[in-house]
Amino acid sequence: MERSYASRSSGELATAASGGGRPVKVIPLRHPPGGFGLVSSSSPPWWWAAVERARGMRPVEWAEAALPCVAWMRKYRWKEDLQADLAAGITVGVMLVPQAMSYAKLAGLHPIYGLYTGFVPLFVYAIFGSSRQLAVGPVALVSLLVSNVLGGIVNSSSELYTELAILLAFMVGILECLMGLLRLGWLIRFISHSVISGFTTASAIVIGLSQIKYFLGYNVTRSSKIIPLIESIIAGADQFSWPPFVMGSAFLVVLLTMKHLGKSDKRLRFLRASGPLTTVVLGTIFVKIFHPPAIPVVGEIPQGLPKFSIPRGFEHVLSLTPTAALITGVAILESVGIAKALAAKNGYELDSNKELFGLGIANICGSFFSSYPATGSFSRSAVNHESGAKTGLSGIIMGIIIGSALLFMTPLFTDIPQCALAAIVISAVTGLVDYEEAIFLWRIDKKDFFLWAITFITTLVFGIEIGVLVGVGFSLAFVIHESANPHIAVLGRLPGTTVYRNILQYPEAFTYNGIVVVRIDAPIYFANISYIKDRLREYELNLPNSNRGLDVGRVYFVILEMSPVTYIDSSAVQALKDLHQEYKARHIQIAIANPNRQASGDSADSISTSKEEQRRIKQDGFFKNLWKAKNGNADSSAEVQPLLQQNLV
Repeated sequence: MERSYASRSSGELATAASGGGRPVKVIPLRHPPGGFGLVSSSSPPWWWAAVERARGMRPVEWAEAALPCVAWMRKYRWKEDLQADLAAGITVGVMLVPQAMSYAKLAGLHPIYGLYTGFVPLFVYAIFGSSRQLAVGPVALVSLLVSNVLGGIVNSSSELYTELAILLAFMVGILECLMGLLRLGWLIRFISHSVISGFTTASAIVIGLSQIKYFLGYNVTRSSKIIPLIESIIAGADQFSWPPFVMGSAFLVVLLTMKHLGKSDKRLRFLRASGPLTTVVLGTIFVKIFHPPAIPVVGEIPQGLPKFSIPRGFEHVLSLTPTAALITGVAILESVGIAKALAAKNGYELDSNKELFGLGIANICGSFFSSYPATGSFSRSAVNHESGAKTGLSGIIMGIIIGSALLFMTPLFTDIPQCALAAIVISAVTGLVDYEEAIFLWRIDKKDFFLWAITFITTLVFGIEIGVLVGVGFSLAFVIHESANPHIAVLGRLPGTTVYRNILQYPEAFTYNGIVVVRIDAPIYFANISYIKDRLREYELNLPNSNRGLDVGRVYFVILEMSPVTYIDSSAVQALKDLHQEYKARHIQIAIANPNRQASGDSADSISTSKEEQRRIKQDGFFKNLWKAKNGNADSSAEVQPLLQQNLV
């Protein structure tokens, strides 16, 4: 007897099923009123929700949106929060004073500009920044970027070098504000953690080697590439000086020991923050007492607060734009990532776009008071959080400490050994060397390890800019590859249920001869439709091992389970239609189950441009389900189970 494989309507299937055997319940696919987004439907534009939300905002909410500090000021608990903010602000402020001078030296600037960078931006960020624990100021990675770029344009001893560093702060601030206002912070999601880890690890090694000249007692070539640095260190070995090496090494041991003790024991965590200050005090006392001629010192530091001045050197804007963009990217990676983690730990929400805008305003205002680019510091933010900071008031207290140092303490900084500042930088960047991440990636995911390794090697060998570009390029390539080659699963019915699951995950699932049920776990668009078509043809030619029904010798039905598909573009619609015609010529019926509301609506919209087109589509068997779904009466989700039970069980 010849078995018919012609599919029937859901009503016919239900009637036939009720006559005997296992009962089949047909559940029509219901959609919200309004159908599937007809072209003539009055769906609101994308900006309408924002307008409606703005209309409903109260004056207090407007104030919080403009000045994020209002949010914590309104709820400030003076008895509980003030003591914690004072302790945290003083702790991190004491840590920031020597670090700021050290990072300024790393950037090729006079130490005073590190203090300037840790002054005005802190006050501005406390007002406009949305994070309550982020410690803003100079950081090692940004300082290295400034040194690397400006060193190739002008000599670090010239006045133009300082002007360009200040101009960079202005440009970075503008870019951060624009990204925040245009809500472009999501772009950074395309850079994987593996790339970030490889980049920071390589940068930390370069920073450490660039500071070793203060230990060795002779000049080393300024470069962000490891080979020229090593060659320069070896070439000048005959000029090696023991006094700075011994003193610098001793300071480094003290710093690392205090950091380790502060991390390992909560009762001693104050040691982690006081390490840089201890080193500076010990070094200054030693120099003042013994006056060693072989130990270079910082020298005279101007006293007083920075004066207002407009950034200069705008003729170099084009040459500085790539670096400004790179520093902005680092700011997003470092600052926003840290800020979100701290917000989660402290129980409040943080908008990354507002955070970018706050950082941008801080850099713009800082550039008018002689600061170079500032961003959030991982180490100081961690200390700020561990010290109990509750609000942005801790940042204001840090700024007050820096201001006090500028007004009253700069004469004491004259005799600080340069090897002490170098030891502070090296100690700070040791935490960025993330070799444990590389070991973890090697064990878990070789692809991510490859990203880490290629970024690490290219950053070391070819420099920071090339390393970032290569790392981001490979990261995007992997994203595109995953998108263009989506996961596709063959489904089977779990025994005793009407639930269908991936047969690779559930080998006991029932599959049916002549029928292939396929789930596509991604949106369908022009980049992946060819891969999907190839896989469907592969399933047709290489029949999965079926365990139910008669052996019919070939595939008669291909059923696409579409619930994970959130979007189908016009290219995919046309390609699927071509596939339908190919199947039709070979007497294979293709069916759609569970079409997503948005995907099916958009697909139908993309081809329904006239009444004639609509009439033709309604007559097309493949698009009939989409057309029904668009008009709110599709029942395609119910066709899979009755079809299996009536024809092949």
